[in-house]
Amino acid sequence: MTIHITDFARQRHTTKAYAPRRISEADMVQVRELLRFAPSSTNLQPWHFVIAGTDEGKARVAKAAEEKFPFNVGAIKNASHVVVFAGRIHADEAYLKTVLAQEEADGRFAGNPDEFKPAMHKGRSMFVDIHQDQIGDGQQWMAHQVYLNLGQFLLGLATLGIDATPMEGVDTDVLDAEFGLRDKGYASLFVVPIGHSDPDADYNAALPKSRLTEAEIITDV
Repeated sequence: MTIHITDFARQRHTTKAYAPRRISEADMVQVRELLRFAPSSTNLQPWHFVIAGTDEGKARVAKAAEEKFPFNVGAIKNASHVVVFAGRIHADEAYLKTVLAQEEADGRFAGNPDEFKPAMHKGRSMFVDIHQDQIGDGQQWMAHQVYLNLGQFLLGLATLGIDATPMEGVDTDVLDAEFGLRDKGYASLFVVPIGHSDPDADYNAALPKSRLTEAEIITDV
């Protein structure tokens, strides 16, 4: 039987309760790769992730939900792992040079480094300058790139048979302080508990998907 990518898009759901079952180490390798290989504008990769895979680590993440969003504490603590997604606050020249150096090490400019490398740096710097210096929405623009990562992450997890709960119901100030994210130049945006759905407690798993019709959301021209 042929399996299509849309099958996974239809099957995945926001998990409401987790079974006490760990994600395998082999699958966690792929989970990390999904985070690394997500697309971003100009390959800026303006993100950082905290992966909590111990009870202690998950309890630290749960602090961000305990006061304002207590209904999210259970999913955070019961999931196999929890990923904190953070976006870069400011992309300075040093960071741009770090990305450029990695691209060079990975062979992106091997065909003609004298031409391709400065052209890539100039093009990326142009877009960063547009948002940080001209429009003034640099941090928000980079946060958008983190949400691009999330989209690929959720679909990729579904192909691995891993359930997930994208969750904005956390106090990002608490997360930033708990993990020293702002000291590293990042600000947290959301968390994603991941693991395996509890078939008895996860009511959302059995509910039919509900989406607007194709005619409502797509215009063909």
